[in-house]
Amino acid sequence: MFEFEWPWVLLLLPLPWLVYRFAKPVAQQRAALFTPFFQRLPLSDKQQHTARQQLWPLLLLCLCWLLLLAAAARPSWLGEQVKLPASGRNLMLAVDISGSMQVEDMQLNQQRANRLQVVKSVVGDFVQQRGGDRLGLILFGSRAYLQTPLTFDRNTMQQLLQEAEIGFAGEKTAIGDAIGLAIKRLRGNEESSRVLILLTDGANTAGEVPPRQAADLAREAGIKIYTIGMGAEEIVTGGIFGTTFGARKRNPSADLDEETLRYIASQTGGLYFRARDTNELSQIYAELDRLEAIEQEAMSYRPKKSLFHYPLAAALLLMLIWFVADASGQLLRRTQRGN
Repeated sequence: MFEFEWPWVLLLLPLPWLVYRFAKPVAQQRAALFTPFFQRLPLSDKQQHTARQQLWPLLLLCLCWLLLLAAAARPSWLGEQVKLPASGRNLMLAVDISGSMQVEDMQLNQQRANRLQVVKSVVGDFVQQRGGDRLGLILFGSRAYLQTPLTFDRNTMQQLLQEAEIGFAGEKTAIGDAIGLAIKRLRGNEESSRVLILLTDGANTAGEVPPRQAADLAREAGIKIYTIGMGAEEIVTGGIFGTTFGARKRNPSADLDEETLRYIASQTGGLYFRARDTNELSQIYAELDRLEAIEQEAMSYRPKKSLFHYPLAAALLLMLIWFVADASGQLLRRTQRGN
């Protein structure tokens, strides 16, 4: 739909005529010889041609004035109405990318994979299924960084998650700082939609805020935290020629602080999940996907495209044509006089 944002500007359309009609004319010298019957004399062809020459610049200037007014009135085109999602959730995802996430104790597509590769696959699918939700991403190691603020742009968020590499944020684990950063980003949202999903495979070994203190602050801010402890409980290493001879078993998740993760979840009204393999991690995110949707006020907007540059460009082009024609006419008259 076409509309003018400032239609009152068009009221200035008769302004040039009003100036011509009511402004006091400039005093001119009278003719030395007064001929009362001059107006009744027939015009010669040359005089008629001169009258036509004086008419077209006036019409051109009137058209330029109309185009300038149209540009000043801010013409625009309103597109079709676009509705924003009427319901959804505000979820902040905090993903551990510390050095321990490179442990290869998981299976992905029947191949051995490290923990971060599995997280990218499972969480990436989780993100794509969250149509209508606002998602944010925090990556943390020795420090916590906001990789993506809350947004509906799931493709960009997934791309930034896939580009994350182990050690980008340091080799240690700052769980408390990740929670503190999430509190800062979620504090301005509706209380019922303040949700953080935190995934880690270790214990807090860095940062300025202790995880339990951060959990208390999150509870005061009305933020619900779901925690996920990741990592297998047993892997076999050291076998000779692919056999169990000489092999030994070890727990790659011995450093996982499940007690603290349970405390964080219970203090904030969330739940703690344990992911020992890829299937369990997928089931956890499927469970999180069934969180109750947060009703939001339905919103819509109509995309607007400004069109003022079209009449403005047309007016400038007509003025340029008038200037070139006038200059050419003056040059031609000077040439004829010289001859």
